[in-house]
Amino acid sequence: SQVVAFASLFFILVSITTFCLETHEAFNIDVNVTETLVVGNTTMILLTHKVETEPILTYIEGVCVLWFTLEFLVRIICCPDKLLFIKNLLNIIDFVAILPFYLEVGLSGLSSKAARDVLGFLRVVRFVRILRIFKLTRHFVGLRVLGHTLRASTNEFLLLIIFLALGVLIFATMIYYAERIGAKTSDPRGSDHTHFKNIPIGFWWAVVTMTTLGYGDMYPKTWSGMVVGALCALAGVLTIAMPVPVIVNNFGMYYSLAMAKQKLPKKKKKHIPRPAPLDSPTFCKSEENSPRNSTQSDTCPLAVEEGATERKRSGETPKVGQ
Repeated sequence: SQVVAFASLFFILVSITTFCLETHEAFNIDVNVTETLVVGNTTMILLTHKVETEPILTYIEGVCVLWFTLEFLVRIICCPDKLLFIKNLLNIIDFVAILPFYLEVGLSGLSSKAARDVLGFLRVVRFVRILRIFKLTRHFVGLRVLGHTLRASTNEFLLLIIFLALGVLIFATMIYYAERIGAKTSDPRGSDHTHFKNIPIGFWWAVVTMTTLGYGDMYPKTWSGMVVGALCALAGVLTIAMPVPVIVNNFGMYYSLAMAKQKLPKKKKKHIPRPAPLDSPTFCKSEENSPRNSTQSDTCPLAVEEGATERKRSGETPKVGQ
């Protein structure tokens, strides 16, 4: 199982690396393609340029896809509950990441316009291959802890989004009107001296400011706009700081549980001896039928248990020797 886990991890990392290298200029080749176009009685030859990926990267991706396909088929065949397997999000990601490669290979040999259009669409949706990074959650405890934390902190994330949405709406409106205070008479709309031409544009500025990112592409130029910007930044810090401790506590709880579970000793199967047959000379007799004294408990625990059960039923108090 460890060999299979390491092999799966290796192919995941290789596939993601290949996906990133395909976009590099060093692995892209410019190819001239000639197409014959017949219009009525006229035949035209069109010369077009196309960018293709280095074949070595395609072969590496093919080997990775073959491994993922074999792994997916073995898991779905050996799974006792097929419906539960299909509903699992990671299994859906596996299937979505594998399917485009086979469709692209099958359509690459066709020359029809519809096939080329579908092939171009499949090449655009290659980004789904990056979803394979989520398969690492099967091999790393920390990623599973993060997933459980996000799932348990759904209410806090919704609360954070609501706070940010309210702040963005309020401060985008305020900065729009604050920047128009003291506008020149030659500019009746008051938009020549400011970046905030309308309120929807101010949404972007409010999001960037409240999240303390601050790209600097939009900024207030008037004193009133600067006051609104300062209030927006302070409100953003307070808004983000409120739900974060709850999320951190959830992460700490799940992480402690995961670490404690890893430190637990593995369960071993206990050997339960079979009882001796009734006609066996070593079969234990009860206290009433045995002439032995209190030392009987050391060699025949079954008799002690039977005697204790009888005493409980009759209400008798056990003696010290027994």
